[in-house]
Amino acid sequence: MKNLISKSALLMLALLAANTASADFGVGLKAGTLGLGVEGRWNALPWLDVRVGVNSFEYDDDGSQAGVSYDATFSLDSFYATGNFRFPLSPFRVTAGIVSNGNEFAMVSQDSGDVFIDIGDDTFNTADVGTLQSVTSFSDTAPYVGVGYDFEIFGKVGLNLDFGVLWQGEPEVTLEATGLDTAPPAVQTALAVELENERFELEDEMSDFKAWPVLSIGFVYNF
Repeated sequence: MKNLISKSALLMLALLAANTASADFGVGLKAGTLGLGVEGRWNALPWLDVRVGVNSFEYDDDGSQAGVSYDATFSLDSFYATGNFRFPLSPFRVTAGIVSNGNEFAMVSQDSGDVFIDIGDDTFNTADVGTLQSVTSFSDTAPYVGVGYDFEIFGKVGLNLDFGVLWQGEPEVTLEATGLDTAPPAVQTALAVELENERFELEDEMSDFKAWPVLSIGFVYNF
């Protein structure tokens, strides 16, 4: 959330600077599948506007991935710039843009109390493995395409709806076992191999998130 505040402050400074040159811009608050955000809009042409914004949010979840139960934290963090092509006499628009993407999964295996744990294609003593820790990240820069609707009252206040897809690309997954370095040498060798097999399984499951659906609602005030 601190990241959202700092980036929002920079965005507001940019908008204040833009206000000295043009009065045809707006500021909005957004909420959706990319998190909570702040957005600035500049109407460059009657049929085109440019929007920049920042989104951030963090939430916890738990579940099973590749056969292992994890506690997970999903951190949403993005900064974007889009061009929005509006249709005459209609609230409908088509949107395309680029996103600086910091979305990330961080997972820690749960303590189930079991003596053994399955990793990859083998079974290990839980005491030798310790805790599994995994981080999944995506492309730093990702394209976005979508559609939207802008509803305004007297040209001042409005409601924005967005529907689209953020193409995050193939996931990059890390997986570590905290007990690897202290396990018996024979176990270390086998565990290192199976950790890599487990990482491949996680990577395959996380590929479901390479196309991230974007749904959001925003409230805007035009200056």
